[in-house]
Amino acid sequence: MPRAYTRAVSPRLAECQLTHLDRTPIDATKAAGQHAAYEQALANAGLDIIRLPDLPDDPDAVFVEDTALLLDGHAIITLPGAASRAGETHSTAAGLVGDFEVHRIGRGHVDGGDVLRIGKRLYVGLSTRTNADGVDALSEIVRPLGFEVIAARLRDCLHLKSGATFAGMDGSGTPILLYDPKSVDRARFGGVDPVSVDHAEPAVDEPREARAVEAGRRGSGPHVRRAQKAQRQLRRRPADRRRRKRGPGCNTHPGCQRGGRAQQQRHAGKSN
Repeated sequence: MPRAYTRAVSPRLAECQLTHLDRTPIDATKAAGQHAAYEQALANAGLDIIRLPDLPDDPDAVFVEDTALLLDGHAIITLPGAASRAGETHSTAAGLVGDFEVHRIGRGHVDGGDVLRIGKRLYVGLSTRTNADGVDALSEIVRPLGFEVIAARLRDCLHLKSGATFAGMDGSGTPILLYDPKSVDRARFGGVDPVSVDHAEPAVDEPREARAVEAGRRGSGPHVRRAQKAQRQLRRRPADRRRRKRGPGCNTHPGCQRGGRAQQQRHAGKSN
């Protein structure tokens, strides 16, 4: 049975790291309920939920993908750029060591939110949390495992996966990249079908939905069922319709009637 690794919401979630947004109140109790619903959705999708050790004094600890990259049978323990998150990596490693061969980033900084896997390529965003030295260190670890690392610069977003996401394959087997052109340069991504998501569109929620498709495999993202529906609709959609400019009145996207934007607050209060 596939596994999803999660961690409980810290009661100090309201103290989480922020970079691009002003701090606003966060209800940690409500977030814990939302997180429980997320875990139940993953379980309903057929995943075995494995809880990593609780870290009640670490506000960001619920965002487990930031501290580890799971690549088949290997776990790469990261070095997040936010100093307050350094202690989370030890707990994450301890929780994964029985199921994966564990590797550690030894220099620089890499945050899992900046790493987007498409096949055997790892696109890594250079951000306030990930630097070039860390990207080089990651490449040295994963190259012998058969992965290629490609660095990508970001604009006005916290993480690479705030501005881009892999939405699965289309009907011809081509990877679909959903991206915000104001944050990500699509030229860095080779061999994909790029679908532009305008940052100003009030009616786009697909990146968040599509990230949850990967949740069914790696345990990140809160909306598995809607994500699977989004992926099915993307697969059915002809290529010329996918590339067509979409406005706020669009009715062809699975997220258009729900609202949202390409750069949204992360699940349970995480913000850009």
